[in-house]
Amino acid sequence: MAKVKIKAGDTVLVRAGKDKGLEGTVLKVYPETSRILVEGVNRVVRHQRVTAGQGGSREGGRITKEASIHISNVMLVDSDGKATRVGARIETGEKTRADGTTRETTRRVRIGRRSGKDV
Repeated sequence: MAKVKIKAGDTVLVRAGKDKGLEGTVLKVYPETSRILVEGVNRVVRHQRVTAGQGGSREGGRITKEASIHISNVMLVDSDGKATRVGARIETGEKTRADGTTRETTRRVRIGRRSGKDV
């Protein structure tokens, strides 16, 4: 299983497939299958039966919803509006404990490879 560099809430550009060129927001990430759900991309029609359950009746008919696409078919959109690869930079800093002592900390920050800015 490859490391997923795109997170929910990111804006991505579709680079391949039937929706090539569209931009959308990532709704959900499925890292175990390397797939993501993008708002307004890969819309499919599902036929749903009318049902009555505890939460009330559910509407039936032809329902259009998004299906997942493979993560390799999208690229993250940088702050300048262009597609970019995603990298990481390790930042070090100091944190102060409650007793007044300090300790060194590290954190991983995602960056856009095109501009080098934080994502």
